[in-house]
Amino acid sequence: MELDPVAALEDARTEYDKMIAGDWYRYRHGPELAELTTSTQRTCRRITALYDEDRAGALALFRELLGTVGEGVDFRPPLYLDYGHRLHIGDRTFVNADFLTLGGGEIRIGADVLIGPSVRIYTPTHVLDPELRPQGWERVDPVTIEDGVWLGGSVVICPGVTIGARSVIGAGSVVTKDVPPDVVAAGNPARVLRPLDPGRVPPA
Repeated sequence: MELDPVAALEDARTEYDKMIAGDWYRYRHGPELAELTTSTQRTCRRITALYDEDRAGALALFRELLGTVGEGVDFRPPLYLDYGHRLHIGDRTFVNADFLTLGGGEIRIGADVLIGPSVRIYTPTHVLDPELRPQGWERVDPVTIEDGVWLGGSVVICPGVTIGARSVIGAGSVVTKDVPPDVVAAGNPARVLRPLDPGRVPPA
């Protein structure tokens, strides 16, 4: 979607409402955005500080911060979020340390997902025009990680991507487009290497 700066400036909605709708907004011009991200990041630091001495309390803060959290979700701090209420995590998912989500796009992570250390999920895209870019224009696209996915360490997921159920993304990959279910993908940019072979996994 191309930016029409005149029409965008005439839009009377708040920058937050534009962001939620997936329209162009100016992230530096919405005081409500700064308040939300500052509050969220402060809570992330509280969770990290609390985790060693009161894991149940840290988990309670984590649940309060996110949009939805399933049963049996586990995580390791630190974590870095911009808008906690835009992140949804399904049952029994594990999130390893140094997890980062950027921007206000909705992120839906399914059940039984394994997220390796230092995974990054990006939802914003800046305008490409070099004259408009300093004005702070951006828009967000949702990211979906379906049930049973395994993300290796340091995987980067770009805006608008869906990763299909049970697929495996190799460590260090940069995922720029959708990945189908039941495959192994890796690389920069990530590409499908082969179908997933469930026969290699010992039965439970």
